[in-house]
Amino acid sequence: MSGEQSLAPRPHRPKSDKERKIGHRRVGEGGEITYKKIQTTTIMGSIQLGIQHTVGSLASKPRRDLLMMDFWELETISFPPEGSSMTPAHHYSEFKFKIYAPIAFRYFRDLFGIQPDDFMMSMCSAPLRELSNPGASGSIFYLTDDDEFIIKTVQHKEGEFLQKLLPGYYMNLNQNPRTLLPKFFGLYCYQCNSKNVRLVAMNNLLPSYVKMHLKYDLKGSTYKRKANKAERSKSSPTYKDLDFMEHHPNGLFLEAETYSALIKTIQRDCRVLESFKIMDYSLLVGIHNLDLAVKEKQEAAPKARSEGESDYEDAPEADQYMVQEREEQRTTALNRSRSINRQRLVAHSTAMESIQAESEPIDEEDDVPPGGIPARSEKGERLLLFIGIIDILQSYRLRKKLEHTWKSIIHDGDTVSVHRPSFYAQRFQDFMAKTVFKKIPSRKYTPSNIEGNTNTCFY
Repeated sequence: MSGEQSLAPRPHRPKSDKERKIGHRRVGEGGEITYKKIQTTTIMGSIQLGIQHTVGSLASKPRRDLLMMDFWELETISFPPEGSSMTPAHHYSEFKFKIYAPIAFRYFRDLFGIQPDDFMMSMCSAPLRELSNPGASGSIFYLTDDDEFIIKTVQHKEGEFLQKLLPGYYMNLNQNPRTLLPKFFGLYCYQCNSKNVRLVAMNNLLPSYVKMHLKYDLKGSTYKRKANKAERSKSSPTYKDLDFMEHHPNGLFLEAETYSALIKTIQRDCRVLESFKIMDYSLLVGIHNLDLAVKEKQEAAPKARSEGESDYEDAPEADQYMVQEREEQRTTALNRSRSINRQRLVAHSTAMESIQAESEPIDEEDDVPPGGIPARSEKGERLLLFIGIIDILQSYRLRKKLEHTWKSIIHDGDTVSVHRPSFYAQRFQDFMAKTVFKKIPSRKYTPSNIEGNTNTCFY
């Protein structure tokens, strides 16, 4: 009987193995995660050593004007385990760390007001957090402890493409730092055991201390744009275009000035992407439902109280103090998160700042997370939107042209995701302006609107 039980799961193992392997990312039987067969904790610690070294050494170099050759500069530093005259000793395998365009990226960080000391502290003062929900490509995502930056693994061709983009991208960001486009702050390559792991440092769009009740990756395409069963079963799934249209048949409602500022920003950003022949990008939309959050908080309070009373009413006084102290620590941590994000390291980094909206963000309420774009659902629920354009490192090369030709043969060519850049940009803008976001008449909000009737607007 025990033999039969041990044999029973075997037919399902290939499926299980497939689910545990996406691209170069693997999850072992014990739960350990590897990327290109290197433990992701090793990659994390090694890149922190590399970034600490490069930011520190760059700070000692005199500042000068940015030159075209700076975009193609490449520095390589070796990190032996025993340390060297330039690098500290460490407990990882020997590795090399490549830094692409260090001076150019220093200028990128300067554009957004990021000081070298702050960047180093953010990246290196505490262990990075690996996000458990990898991208479809199997990329690894690390989040800095202060919630400011994401470090993401990229493919060789994507890293190469970003290098080619840098001069024009810098020009555009210099002209207009308020944008929904990703903000790249570093491009690196970790080399170990003949393996290359390329990484980009960029801004974090979705603050981890804010619960995203819904999350969407939108392209303006309907061909196979529905989250699969595996994605929907996750604790925080990322839905797609068809899911959005099902969940929000009438779209999300914005105050008139906010709507105009958002659509104008999307149009301007699409023009930039089209000029670089970039396509297949998405709009990431995180939705924090304020009314639902209030309800969840109210429901959680009695439960927490009753559990606390039953567990600790007979506990020694010292234990009760420990419980109270833990509660105070959680409150302090939340307030610290809010404080950090009210004075963020990265200028123009919140969704509200990025679209240059003139309507005031509703950040003065204690329970309202800062930086989100105020909106309403069709039911009148108060929402905060955290948005940005992602996945821009796809150019319209031969592979994409062939992919579009094949897909258009078996499906309507105008609805597939992969399309020529000009058509893609126009379809993307139309979908956002007509299907996703809707305009409502402008009316300035008052505190009573926010606290009271959920059927009134913010404005």
